[in-house]
Amino acid sequence: MAPKKTLVDYAIRYGFLTLLAGLLIFFSVSTDGFLSPYSAVFIFQSVAITGILALGVTFTLVVDGFDLSIGSTATSALMLSAYVMVVLEMSAVAAVIACLVMGALIGLVNGLLIVKMKVPDLLATLGMMFLLIGLQRIPTEGRSIATGMKLPDGTTANGTFAPEFLWLGRHRFDFFIDNLIPVSVVILVIVAILCWVFLELTRHGRLMYAIGSNARAAALAGTNVNRYKILAYMISGVLASVGGILLAARLGRGDIASGNNLLLDSVAAALIGYAVMGVAKPNAFGTAIGALFVGILLQGLTMMNAPYYTQDFVKGAVLVIALVFTFVLTGRRGGSTH
Repeated sequence: MAPKKTLVDYAIRYGFLTLLAGLLIFFSVSTDGFLSPYSAVFIFQSVAITGILALGVTFTLVVDGFDLSIGSTATSALMLSAYVMVVLEMSAVAAVIACLVMGALIGLVNGLLIVKMKVPDLLATLGMMFLLIGLQRIPTEGRSIATGMKLPDGTTANGTFAPEFLWLGRHRFDFFIDNLIPVSVVILVIVAILCWVFLELTRHGRLMYAIGSNARAAALAGTNVNRYKILAYMISGVLASVGGILLAARLGRGDIASGNNLLLDSVAAALIGYAVMGVAKPNAFGTAIGALFVGILLQGLTMMNAPYYTQDFVKGAVLVIALVFTFVLTGRRGGSTH
């Protein structure tokens, strides 16, 4: 006979979803137009890029790691795509391929530093973050990239962003209302579904979870732990590059300061995902809901004219509450947190 569910069990499983529903009701009552289709689309568009980055972080969390370099990887992809098209005057395809290869290489280096050199994941990815922040500024001496800019050698950049590249960030599909659903939102949904299928329904995903739970036991069972850890960081790097590509396509320029908040928002979404449905582990579905939660929170605060400097405080408070639900209550119940 199954044990009777307690109030704590229900709080762990449905507490975060209840908080999300309460947030929707509160903003709907306190602000005009919050539940409009256009507001919903704005929320989805605002979380599309951070959601994709957060899914990359999720892969590293699954193998008991962490990637602090995702924000700088995304910004590097933004700058690289702009440099390829505006300075080198190459095609959109070349820019996308270059960014994806760069993301995979960054993930590979991170993985090798961690599994081969035995550098702690936080230190390895923190070092990579600072390396990328400096590296992406060198070709233009710290300036953003735009058509007509003066290059360090005195020449002028005459290239432009290809229309098919800008399509990725600016086109909207006609699903329910004319020109409403941005391409970036569709890409987020597709990426989220693929990540969920990989982690939950494939052997490789289950092995990653086994590594995160007990790497030594997984190795004794014949799993190539190092290979899967490197793969997780490479996936994180590639997804961060996808986010950078979409951001560049939305802006239409290589804005060097545009990715400042990507790291914090992405990490918040991935960690909030632990609390969704009380799973107490990194998971793609929870991360997607976490990103949506962050978007709803910021959109509601913006529509209420809350000062911009209070938003990070509110996000931090919500993250702490979510983690309390996940780890404190789960610990009292005696459940596993991975």
